[in-house]
Amino acid sequence: MLFTEIKPMIVSIGKEAFDDENYIFEPKWDGWRILIHKQGSRIEAFTRNGMLISSKFPELKEAAAAIKAHTAIFDCEGIVLRGGRPVFDDFSYRGRLSVSARINRAVNTHPITFVVFDVLYTNRDHLDESLMQRKQRLGDIVDSTYVIMPTMFIDGQGKALFELMKERNMEGIVAKRKDSKYQLDTKSNDWLKVKYFKSIDVVILGYRANPFGLVIGLNFRTVKNKPVGVVEFGFLQEDKIMFLALAKQLNTFMEDKTQWIEPRLCCRIDYLERTDTHQLRTTVFRGFLPDKKPEACKWES
Repeated sequence: MLFTEIKPMIVSIGKEAFDDENYIFEPKWDGWRILIHKQGSRIEAFTRNGMLISSKFPELKEAAAAIKAHTAIFDCEGIVLRGGRPVFDDFSYRGRLSVSARINRAVNTHPITFVVFDVLYTNRDHLDESLMQRKQRLGDIVDSTYVIMPTMFIDGQGKALFELMKERNMEGIVAKRKDSKYQLDTKSNDWLKVKYFKSIDVVILGYRANPFGLVIGLNFRTVKNKPVGVVEFGFLQEDKIMFLALAKQLNTFMEDKTQWIEPRLCCRIDYLERTDTHQLRTTVFRGFLPDKKPEACKWES
């Protein structure tokens, strides 16, 4: 088990925040899922898919000093904090670096924190222990530092934590049954992630007729008008009629059932989550923005 590929336990999707004394509730951190393996002075980091990425994170040596156990495997989220909240793009930047000099500079410009939420192994495996037993063990063997820390959690009060996460513009919460065992490579209803809809202004790059949907895009630091999804829900009939009348003047070319248009129109949408490549999922149309400049539709995080 130690220093080998491990598929972590997968979180299911919950519909809404709830209170329940049989659960604890944790913040939903926005970074990369990472498994840390330690034995003596050796410490390694693996992605959820088993890729060894230790060389990207010199901070692991400092993390090792905060781990009291000689041997351990931890389930973590690797994050980079900016303004008190995790920024996914900043951690992804660290994950893309491969040149040692750039990695060493990034230790200062994009410092990593490993937020630990479970312990799978010490001198033996702990998969069949209850979550609360594992949480106790985790608290006993990991000191909180700026490089590594056990995640915070609250008992029973998911709604309050959910509202706090919204105020801090974080992703949401994770609800976990107190008696849950750790099931490797398993998507379990014992762990539920609950996210909230966020709003963003996007540029309209094209549309599809059947079913009706808008192809939406955003401007990034290195890419302009990058497609980030398709919105098919939330339209009134008059929205469709008005848009199609305007779009006739902006049509450019047709490709794979998508009519592309000049990027001159904007709208506001709600979305539930985004992928590692910035694709927005579970999107809902909220309204056109006639006074919005397309170049102002940016990904800010």
